[in-house]
Amino acid sequence: MNLGDMKPKKILGSNEIEIILNRLSYQLIEDFNSFEETVLIGIQPRGANLVKKISGLIDFLNPDNNLKLGFLDITFFRDDFRRSKKVLNASSTQLEFSVENKTVVLVDDVLFTGRSVNSALNAIQSFGRPKAIKLLILIDRRFSRELPIQPDYCGLQVDSRLNQKVIVNCKKYDVYDSVYLINDDNG
Repeated sequence: MNLGDMKPKKILGSNEIEIILNRLSYQLIEDFNSFEETVLIGIQPRGANLVKKISGLIDFLNPDNNLKLGFLDITFFRDDFRRSKKVLNASSTQLEFSVENKTVVLVDDVLFTGRSVNSALNAIQSFGRPKAIKLLILIDRRFSRELPIQPDYCGLQVDSRLNQKVIVNCKKYDVYDSVYLINDDNG
């Protein structure tokens, strides 16, 4: 995305993001310790990169864990997928474990209206009945919710207007270098 003509405001740099991801990883370790009954699932596509990074940090901080990692494609569970005129390309869901009676931690980069998380909640039910579902979000746009969904783990809350977007930049699959708030005069 071209940030040049949209007057971007940098919210986080790479050092701040690294601190936040470490804090979130420590919170998960504190709450779930060995991860024997807990799985982490990234919501495709943006949550997949984030869950890989957090998984790597947990493995580094707590090497003797039993962490299971998965990726969830919500494309056909979205409430607007039939309204789109463009061809939808589904990512792939990768869950090589059962979610039955497990605590599922859903991971995504930005929580905006809550509709993507709602789609993920619907999708995860296709794979069994978890004991509990928690939500980990890097950026929470808290004043824009359309559904009553709140994160259990939150990196940063950002107050933004509806005509703004939060852009999470990722240099590589697991290296986050910045988060920007931009005006979207087209939306």
